Amino acid sequence: MASAAEQMAANMSWGAFGKATELRSRILFTLALLCVYRLGTYIPVPGIDGAELRAFMDQAATGIGGILNMFTGGAISRMGIFALGIMPYISASIIVQLMTAMVPQLEQLKKEGEQGRKKINQYTRYGTVFLATFQAYGLAVSLEAGGLVTDPGWFFRTACVITLVGGTMFLMWLGEQITQRGIGNGISLIIFVGIIAEVPAALAQFFASGRSGATSPAVIIGIILMVIAVIAFVVFMERSLRKIHIQYPRRQVGMKVYDGGSSHLPIKVNPAGVIPAIFASSLLLLPTTLATFSGGQSGPVMSTILAYFGPGQPLYLLFFGGMIVFFTYFYTANVAFKSEDVAENLKNQSGFIPGVRPGKRTEEYLDYVVARILVLGSAYLAAVCLLPEIVRAQFAVPFYFGGTSVLIVVSVTMDTIQQVQSHMLAHQYEGLIEKSQLRGKKRGGKGSKAGTARGRARR
Repeated sequence: MASAAEQMAANMSWGAFGKATELRSRILFTLALLCVYRLGTYIPVPGIDGAELRAFMDQAATGIGGILNMFTGGAISRMGIFALGIMPYISASIIVQLMTAMVPQLEQLKKEGEQGRKKINQYTRYGTVFLATFQAYGLAVSLEAGGLVTDPGWFFRTACVITLVGGTMFLMWLGEQITQRGIGNGISLIIFVGIIAEVPAALAQFFASGRSGATSPAVIIGIILMVIAVIAFVVFMERSLRKIHIQYPRRQVGMKVYDGGSSHLPIKVNPAGVIPAIFASSLLLLPTTLATFSGGQSGPVMSTILAYFGPGQPLYLLFFGGMIVFFTYFYTANVAFKSEDVAENLKNQSGFIPGVRPGKRTEEYLDYVVARILVLGSAYLAAVCLLPEIVRAQFAVPFYFGGTSVLIVVSVTMDTIQQVQSHMLAHQYEGLIEKSQLRGKKRGGKGSKAGTARGRARR
């Protein structure tokens, strides 16, 4: 028999969506901010030679420049004010979370609740400013070295740094506003919209290569089937759960005795979602972002990095897969599923896992279960991200058909739809409560009128 939540979810319709005014406001607010983001990708940084930049990006599109273009929503190919994208913020988040796990003072600050979380977020913002400034200055110098600037000099460098850092901080603010006042995760949605907006152009380019004979029809059909298979596999794995049985004993509250019950603790096969892939990609982009625009004048160290860590290279794939596995375990243990907090909550609610003592033993058991689940979860993430990358490198397929972009698009779509459904359920619950209160008032009013009439008859 379906639960009450499942029955309510089945009864959702466009009429119910139209009545959910708060949800509609959140969606419109999110769409408005995402439109602002897309508009900013077309506003160029002053002093850029547009013709030289387009010629350079056409050559770099099959290399690391294609990855940069994908994560910035095409802004870097046009050198828009959002050319750095949201990657400095993600890189700063990685560094702060790693330091939180290693530095006792930051770990204690994390346990202080809302105030500690605000303090850590402030440190992340400071780190974002530092990384964005460093990357923006390096990018400005590299643009000058590549001959992509109309009037090189300190005036251009200063203007470029101020513009790019301001664009990154504005994007960070947009993401926070979407998360708080909109629908979905703001940072993930910004990356999601950047990928989706460039997919039509990538499709046109892909099919044009087929018409010109550069790509055979069999390869085109195979790539399309591969993308469909990856999407289906991602949906299946993202919905997969490991349910742990939880038992609640009979308890007495005052004069009432409540019977014991049972439920399940759902653990996703991939609790970290798309975050490990984004973290790993941002780390791969850090050492090569500056060298991309050097116009072949990079030093021997950067040249070696580009040669061995270019897309499709064995070291690139090995490092990418290793970072995905590492961040899957790290993010799950520190953010997505904290077994210590779950065990403490179960103990406070008098719940226990059959055969496992509450407290420390429950925490150890949950760590054991999650560690085993993540073997499959991390392998799934690595396979989804790496296998299409190998195929893409062999057949010169656009980056938007790679595993990372497909994983981001599917995961963000599923998370956003889930949040929309949660808001719809909350709205329906509120409607049921209001109806029950109105019925109670009507019944109370009728009872009071009847009592008044009886009192007058007695008199």
